[in-house]
Amino acid sequence: MAYKLKCIKNLNVNTMLEVIDNIHKKTKLSKNYLLMDMIICANKYGTGYYDYQEFEFYNLNKLERKTYLTRVKNNAIVKKFNNREYFELFDNKKEFNKKFDKFLKRNWMVIDSNYNEFIKFCSDKKEIIVKPIDGCGGIGVELIKLNNKNLKKIYDKLISNKQILIEEKIKQHKSLNNLNKSSVNTLRIVTFFDGKKTHILNTVFKIGNGGVTDNFSSGSMYTFVKDGKVIVPAIDREDNIFETHPISNIDIIGYEIPNYEKAIELVKECSKVIKEVKYVGWDVAILEDDVCLIEGNCYPGIYQIKPKFMNIKEGLINTYEHAMKIKIDKL
Repeated sequence: MAYKLKCIKNLNVNTMLEVIDNIHKKTKLSKNYLLMDMIICANKYGTGYYDYQEFEFYNLNKLERKTYLTRVKNNAIVKKFNNREYFELFDNKKEFNKKFDKFLKRNWMVIDSNYNEFIKFCSDKKEIIVKPIDGCGGIGVELIKLNNKNLKKIYDKLISNKQILIEEKIKQHKSLNNLNKSSVNTLRIVTFFDGKKTHILNTVFKIGNGGVTDNFSSGSMYTFVKDGKVIVPAIDREDNIFETHPISNIDIIGYEIPNYEKAIELVKECSKVIKEVKYVGWDVAILEDDVCLIEGNCYPGIYQIKPKFMNIKEGLINTYEHAMKIKIDKL
């Protein structure tokens, strides 16, 4: 109930009305009906307005709606299985990088008023990735082209902007670079560690669309992977559907992820590092001959295949309940 009240307090009415307008244009359903149904679904199933749009609740019956994971249900899962005392190890990128250093497979540093170390770090690099240590949603992530004559100016700007986490630029697999070269395109692999076994709950492929990051909230898209191959079209936050990439024109459906099994093995190892946080979404980059960890999310986002792409309209509730040995509606 507390989380529902928080969602209501933080409700962006203008954005909700934009979502309703978008659905109305696609379905011709009346805006009044959509508003009332959205309110009913929020109360009964815990859907946010983006849940309602992404998972097409307007096209689902009551039984189908019950199978879909929503923001309120996801929050209940996080609350049950993830100990908040350990969230700092995920939310603070400096602490995360220290804890998972061996899985990062790239150089990094926190500049923290140390100009000489910054010069040393940049000495053999043409580009670096900079981030705030406590950012989310891709906010503040930037690719910086280095000019050795202006390092002090770059350094001062990063300190001022609090972009103090500096990382070596990842060189992704040439296949993914051909698909979208503006950002590293990553796998979001959601795991649940039950104390003995790591369950793979979902595998999402996040694809950039001209921006520096592949983050959904920053204009990019996502799709789903089974056995290393993309199985459905990608969607973006505005609910646009992409069967081919709009920039590279490469087919998205059927795209094969290189080094997929290595990515699965990597997250299985990562899932056991902080056992007090059992439910995590891991972002993994695909390298030419290997994979590397980007970050872990102790509050995994919700990704489910759109009903229109499925023969049977069913969300992830059954998958989660089977792995976690719980009834989510009773949390």
